[in-house]
Amino acid sequence: MSATPAPARPAPAPAAHREAGPGETLSLEARLAAIDAAMTVRLDEAAVAYEVRTAHIHTDPVSLTDVVTVPDALPDTHTTPAASPATYRTPVAALLERAQHRMTVGGWCSGALTDASGATCMMGAIRAEAGGSHNLEADALAVLRDALNRRFGGDISVPDFNDAHGSGRVPARMLGEAASLADARQL
Repeated sequence: MSATPAPARPAPAPAAHREAGPGETLSLEARLAAIDAAMTVRLDEAAVAYEVRTAHIHTDPVSLTDVVTVPDALPDTHTTPAASPATYRTPVAALLERAQHRMTVGGWCSGALTDASGATCMMGAIRAEAGGSHNLEADALAVLRDALNRRFGGDISVPDFNDAHGSGRVPARMLGEAASLADARQL
């Protein structure tokens, strides 16, 4: 810390009301102005005391390169994301869980099954994790749609739900809820 004094605080504005005489109480504005003035004095005194107490301490400037670390390289999202923990044993529930993991790790997109960076929408993640099994993909999408309709009511399609969000947080959470539902149904 430098030994320069703290910047002076502006003086409190004078109260718009007249001063109270003996036996009269101060208005709210007058009381607040008095408290503001007292606190300003206390803060100024504390700032000076801090500068005096810490003036003898020598500190070297901190370089942000010593503090902030970043990975050497970003993960390749074009490859399959790292395997997720297998919580569910039923095929549809396991597929939905893998799709949730893929979308969380690989990124989320809207308006397309996948984008140029490898991010996926809900359907894209399910399709990628289904490994070409159209029956398994259809069953997973049916459970996901049922979970969406249970949670939000109405007749919501998976693409409409996915594209209605600005981030992948809620769609990923719904994949997890659908996985739980599929497991409860033994699918």
